[in-house]
Amino acid sequence: MSTDKGDNREDIFFERCGWTIQLWLFLIFMAASLTLAVWAALGDFWAVGTLLGQLLLLLVLRRRSRLLVRVNDHWLFVGKAKIERRFITSASPLGRNALQKRLGPDADPAAYLATRFWIHTGVLIQIDDPQDRTPYWIVSSKKPSLLTEALLSTF
Repeated sequence: MSTDKGDNREDIFFERCGWTIQLWLFLIFMAASLTLAVWAALGDFWAVGTLLGQLLLLLVLRRRSRLLVRVNDHWLFVGKAKIERRFITSASPLGRNALQKRLGPDADPAAYLATRFWIHTGVLIQIDDPQDRTPYWIVSSKKPSLLTEALLSTF
């Protein structure tokens, strides 16, 4: 169980959206290509240094780019953002095409987006908060139906 500023209620939903295997393979291939080029031009020492530096950078980027989504009885936490569930009027899962449309031609500049390009599904969360002009949140999720169910469950 994780807590945030004294909020110690059990999570109804928790998801950690990290990199996919395909993204890892692509990035490792790119790192290997650069290491090979450095090795050919400068030799073993610089190639090993380049490889280690790239691997360290990949690990840091992986950690910083993951998205944590939590729902408990009264709050929705997405990354560093949070909102009370009482301000959520509706939630609906978005498939690949619907998500692309909502992030493209149908986008609202005032919306809050917590998306990751390697996750092709998400949830549209309608907001009605008199203190906030944000009309909705779009959150990337590998389990959009479960997140939607958690958000719409009564507490």
